[in-house]
Amino acid sequence: MKFIQQISTNKIVFRESPHRIDSKVLGNASMSTGIPLADLQVADKPFSEEQYAEAIQNQRPYDERRKQEYPTIAELVVALYDTQDRAEIDQRRADVKKKYPKE
Repeated sequence: MKFIQQISTNKIVFRESPHRIDSKVLGNASMSTGIPLADLQVADKPFSEEQYAEAIQNQRPYDERRKQEYPTIAELVVALYDTQDRAEIDQRRADVKKKYPKE
């Protein structure tokens, strides 16, 4: 698996299955992402599928990453009636905010 990354940010912006990325693939990546061709390069290190998924996840804004780990609405409703649950919910929310601070 080959990857294309943005030079200025080191973000992975495109992946391609073939073993070779040519100028046409780079051009397509530039058009689909809106990033100038001069700011794209073939990633200099190979990535596994897990590393790719993690890289993409880490590129998402902090608020989107927080939403995935915040308590559900159902958990929040239950916590309204149980002080122990509320303390656990407050701690979970604090942990998520610490893990994904505002940028």
